[in-house]
Amino acid sequence: MIEIAHIRSAYFIGAGGIGMSALIRWFMARGVRVAGYDRTPSPLTGHLIDEGAAIHFDDDVHLIPDGFSDPQTTLVVYTPAVPSDHTELNHFRRSGFEVMKRAEVLGLITSASRAICVAGTHGKTTVSSMTAHLLKQSHVDCNAFLGGILKGYASNLMLSDHSDLTVVEADEYDRSFHRLHPTTAIITSADPDHLDIYGTPAAYREAFEVFTSLIRPGGTLIIKKGAPITPRLQPDVRCYTYSATDTSADFHAENVRIGGGEAVFDCVLSDGTCIADIHLGVPVRINVENGVAAIAAVWLHGVRPDEIRSAMATFSGAERRFDIRLRNDRVVLIDDYAHHPEELTRSILSVKELYAGRRITGIFQPHLYSRTRDFADEFARSLSLLDELILVDIYPAREEPIPGVTSEMILEHVTIADKRCCTKAELPDIIAAGTFDVVLILGAGDIDRLVEPIRQILAQR
Repeated sequence: MIEIAHIRSAYFIGAGGIGMSALIRWFMARGVRVAGYDRTPSPLTGHLIDEGAAIHFDDDVHLIPDGFSDPQTTLVVYTPAVPSDHTELNHFRRSGFEVMKRAEVLGLITSASRAICVAGTHGKTTVSSMTAHLLKQSHVDCNAFLGGILKGYASNLMLSDHSDLTVVEADEYDRSFHRLHPTTAIITSADPDHLDIYGTPAAYREAFEVFTSLIRPGGTLIIKKGAPITPRLQPDVRCYTYSATDTSADFHAENVRIGGGEAVFDCVLSDGTCIADIHLGVPVRINVENGVAAIAAVWLHGVRPDEIRSAMATFSGAERRFDIRLRNDRVVLIDDYAHHPEELTRSILSVKELYAGRRITGIFQPHLYSRTRDFADEFARSLSLLDELILVDIYPAREEPIPGVTSEMILEHVTIADKRCCTKAELPDIIAAGTFDVVLILGAGDIDRLVEPIRQILAQR
């Protein structure tokens, strides 16, 4: 196996993914030449090209730049979403190159550092981002590979010249997180998802149990109180629970106050210490729970209570995670990555609490045909919490269409009267012609490409 120290060139297939982009930036920061392929241009690939990565958008071996021809010094990295018949991927495999999944590369990196790995169906991007921010703003510091672009840093990669702590978002898709070597693991939730991979909810939950068995000797598990898994811990691994509401958890919130655009709480630590009056920089209820998880992790790694209180107030969130894009006296626009029924419920209820009494319009793009098929009824129940719903076509990602599976599967079971389906192309005209109060854009596909056009339409009113 090629050693990280011997890599002179790194070629990425699926370069535009948020997880891949952090690795690209990490290799470029080490002076490694980087090139790669992605299916379509995006703002993220544009940034990577500006930063020095040579990325193209046609699957053609003739487009592979010079300098990526030596199997002894070139690493090839790909994502599980890349099809097995991909021309460039098969070219590198036939030519004897070291070809690794993104998760395997992260595994190599985490094995050489003290890794805080954050897993969960929901919340892992926010918790890992909070954890990294709290560490970065303290005397402890860290490196981080995040699943979102962190505001205030304009990147999903953080580097330190003196800390050996590395915060990693642990992706359960394709069992990728089984490649990691956590010193500390955080599990935020284990609600069934990715049933196209796992088959059953029980198999999905078992994958999290296997993940807990990977915690290094002497390490730590921080798990949400009541999460439906049974950890498989080595004898000397400590286990702590956390909760926003259950005071029997080792780390928990008390005296939560939300209103007037602010969210404030007290956090009780495992030794009984209370950090009072913690102000959330992103003031929604779910971030109380996310905040307790992050606080537990950083406090156990030596961050002081005064540093925690100060840094939490300056956490501005990750892009596309309850991201307020427009707020004036007429209209509010919020962009959120939520794409699982439980995530939708939490996001919608947070908006309803933050903007009580106002009319909430949700624009939702389902992500994957298989997820739509498996959770259509659950999606409908979540979306029925809205006052108005606009559903756009399913984003296929890595999948081929499944006969009979469309957005209408969800729409017909939504119980509110004000609901409709449309294409992405039709959406801007619908926004221009309508009257809106609070607009919530939801989904993990390419609906984010329409956020700025919608913002501009709403801002001009």
